[in-house]
Amino acid sequence: MLWNRSIPRATVIPVLAYPDAKQAAAWLCEAFAFSVRLRVDTHRVQLNVGDGAVIVRELRPYETGAPLGLGHSITIRIEDADSHCRRAREHGAQILQEPFTYPYGERQYTAQDPAGHSWTFSQSVNDLSPEDWGGIGEQL
Repeated sequence: MLWNRSIPRATVIPVLAYPDAKQAAAWLCEAFAFSVRLRVDTHRVQLNVGDGAVIVRELRPYETGAPLGLGHSITIRIEDADSHCRRAREHGAQILQEPFTYPYGERQYTAQDPAGHSWTFSQSVNDLSPEDWGGIGEQL
């Protein structure tokens, strides 16, 4: 596959719309510790998220008034869910679910950003076979 320096190398790249892409990118960097990879004028910002990426873009005129964040969330793997949650809260994130350790070996919390997008942050705390907690592993 040919790689282009103008787009992140991640295989899957979520693109989320915000009323103000520049402001959203700044908030995401402050609250969730993302970093800016590339800016495209004022309407699009590519963000680094660990070994992945997220792109934020300006809302298009026909999208105004549509509920943002409805029916989707982005999951990001992190090292420490508790300290990450504290940072997000300090920067104004609405915490929808406090950090909780699930039987499948992940400690997760969910936050909502100012535009209404839902973000789940997940810390691996145990390496378990899916069969150990009731899952069905296929091609793992």
